[in-house]
Amino acid sequence: MISIVIYTNKPNLGLGFFVLLFLTTIRGMKRFIPKSFIDLYHMMWPLLGAVIYHFPASSAGRPSKLKVIGITGTNGKTTVTHLATDILEGAGYKVASISSLRFKIGEHEWKNELKMTMPGRMKIQKFLRRAADAGCEYVVMEVTSEGIKQHRHNFIDFDTAVFTNLTPEHIESHGGFDKYREAKGKLFKNVKTSIVNLDDENAGYFLRFEAGKKWVYSISTLHYIKDSSHHLLLASNQKISASGISFNVRDTEFNLQLLGKFNIYNALAAICIGLSQGINIETAKFALEKSNGIPGRMEVVAREPFSVVVDYAHTPDALEKVYETIKDITRGKMICVLGSAGGGRDKWKRPEMGRIAAKHCGEIILTNEDPYEEPPEKILEDIEVGLAGFDGYEKILDRKEAIKKALQNAKPGDAVIITGKGAELWMITKKGKIPWDDREIAKNAI
Repeated sequence: MISIVIYTNKPNLGLGFFVLLFLTTIRGMKRFIPKSFIDLYHMMWPLLGAVIYHFPASSAGRPSKLKVIGITGTNGKTTVTHLATDILEGAGYKVASISSLRFKIGEHEWKNELKMTMPGRMKIQKFLRRAADAGCEYVVMEVTSEGIKQHRHNFIDFDTAVFTNLTPEHIESHGGFDKYREAKGKLFKNVKTSIVNLDDENAGYFLRFEAGKKWVYSISTLHYIKDSSHHLLLASNQKISASGISFNVRDTEFNLQLLGKFNIYNALAAICIGLSQGINIETAKFALEKSNGIPGRMEVVAREPFSVVVDYAHTPDALEKVYETIKDITRGKMICVLGSAGGGRDKWKRPEMGRIAAKHCGEIILTNEDPYEEPPEKILEDIEVGLAGFDGYEKILDRKEAIKKALQNAKPGDAVIITGKGAELWMITKKGKIPWDDREIAKNAI
């Protein structure tokens, strides 16, 4: 069922009806239609949404006052989206944002319960129309490779594109790492401003795209070849502790309640967004230092007698960074609750995540995550391949019981790390969606 809302010109109704009829026909015959037509099917959905909601963020419709900032990369998108929103709001702008955690239009925000980082094409266009009608000046949103592949970004004129980092993910879906990177790169076509993590080995690829202004950020200039067309933002004097991170940018010291070296990069990306929009660095500092963290992203659920940390890490790179961060600030043993998503998604990463856990953790409890239609036991068997030679693990399929067992095993000074779901509200199983929250389960068990 599609709810159609016409905001202005009546001709939208006729074109909208035609496109809807076409899409309904294709949907009913998808299994019999060539791939090229399926791609056209995906392309027509954002057109339908843009027509119905009168092109809220596209020059194809009436002039839009929305400046849309898209953030892409494997990890860090959610954190950068939230931090950048804080900075823009701190500068007095009315901001809307879309992340895997929430939707926000000015003062009004609500949880993202879709189990999708980037919503469907109709939902995005509807959201943008609401943001425009509410008088928002900026929209900050996560942009995923899967979303780009399905043309969810179409009919959105992105003012700014941000690249955080790139490591293997969705490789099976895209058909290889190069195609995965290529999908991300499509966000950078025809933007006014590009912002790129200079320390990522793929930075050069994203800097190839033309842009009116190019910003790069780094924590080291050892590999930097000076380019007068780049605005460089460098973090110096970095310090990482159990209470947060600190660093200097342009003689201004930032002290943030975020854990881990990787969050210095996330903060730099957000500061770049602010500076690129003419916001001074003191405003960015004030906004970021007020933030007490992002839900489910290195979120400390308890500190005594042992620490409990919940994080969304669901890729090998993200998992390793989380473990390295906790290892540096923990005097005792690391007890790790670990799973991996099902549904045929990136099966290659399961043994790799097991190997990373065996390298860093003192004890591992393998458990269910989001099995979808896949047998949970099979997923854990795949992770076990990476645990060869490591004896300190057990399997508890019931995730709630696995978390309880990890807490029972913890002693003063230890750290319990629960990864994979972060602040997600659902677990997806063969039977459907189950209400979930790792943080609440851990708090109740404590």
